[in-house]
Amino acid sequence: MVTSQGTASVSFPFPSVWGIHSSIAGRTIIWGTLSIHSIIDNRVVGTVNFRGRPIPINGFWNENTKQIAFDSPYATFSGNLTIIDDQQSRIRHFILQGRFLMKPPSLQAGESGSWIATTDIALNQFPVSPNTYTGQLPPVGAFLTSNFLHQHQNFWGRTI
Repeated sequence: MVTSQGTASVSFPFPSVWGIHSSIAGRTIIWGTLSIHSIIDNRVVGTVNFRGRPIPINGFWNENTKQIAFDSPYATFSGNLTIIDDQQSRIRHFILQGRFLMKPPSLQAGESGSWIATTDIALNQFPVSPNTYTGQLPPVGAFLTSNFLHQHQNFWGRTI
């Protein structure tokens, strides 16, 4: 991906919209969308939308380790990127997953949990280096968040 600030390479497309799911102690707490608007000089800017109102996020992307970290006013998220190519369906799955910590003013401040966010594109739409992806099956959460994202796109007739 070429940014407006130069030729920094990023392993996933942006701007992009992802389905996101988070849970505490294995129990779902919320579904939503994660929008990554830009990544310039390793700085991530976007929004997360859990209840119908986009909340700004800011953070960092490390291309070498494929790690992301970002903050919203209510939580801190960190995670890793996995890319899975499904040759049969010709889909490239991008999966971000990791941990989060709730912070004040959230009513759940101090609690932590896990999150997963996914987006996908046609296999030929976004080039990645051959050593970036794996042939493994995506985790179940990848299908759930992908379905959630596509249901919302179809419901509103547009990308969120």
